[in-house]
Amino acid sequence: MSGRQTDALDRLWHAYGLDVPDGPVQPVDLAGLFGRRAPVVLEIGSGMGDSTAAMAAVDPDRDYLAVEVHTPGIANLLDLVDRCGLGNVRVAQGDALDLVRGLSEGVLDAVHVFFPDPWPKARHHKRRIIQPAHVALLRSRLTSGGTLHCATDWAEYADGMRQTLDADPELVDAYGGFAPRPAHRPVTKFERRALTAGRPVADLIYRRR
Repeated sequence: MSGRQTDALDRLWHAYGLDVPDGPVQPVDLAGLFGRRAPVVLEIGSGMGDSTAAMAAVDPDRDYLAVEVHTPGIANLLDLVDRCGLGNVRVAQGDALDLVRGLSEGVLDAVHVFFPDPWPKARHHKRRIIQPAHVALLRSRLTSGGTLHCATDWAEYADGMRQTLDADPELVDAYGGFAPRPAHRPVTKFERRALTAGRPVADLIYRRR
């Protein structure tokens, strides 16, 4: 990590961070975590945090809970939170599904899964986050009308995502297929590299019935 990131982690983790423990599921009190009651967006795999910070900055009426395992990414997001004065962002470190299991049902306004690891080899597909059991868990934490928004630059995974999301009986495809690129999702360096390499990005936006 850079010195700036190390400093941000040391100074800000106690105020903005949440450890997701291994072992038994620990309940997560969102109102206590953010210090208020507001709609909450869960960002799974926030990477370096640029997208999370950008979305939270223009959406102050909602709270953003980012979960990531990569320590430099967590530290970078904490630095962005500090520099941009984002009181509506918290950062969790650990397994995203363990975090979700600790949430009550129907508490999330949206779940974002942007550019998850595609695990391209067939024998690794079981590690993908968008699979039936995981989708059912994520959907159960959405409020009625809440949004599950996925994005990927891996065409085969995009098709698999769509089939899995279509199969969930409580999710409705908001666009009847791949969604037009939404303005609220910032273009990241990762996405620009994908487009430069000729990999089109697919967005999938579903709502809970």
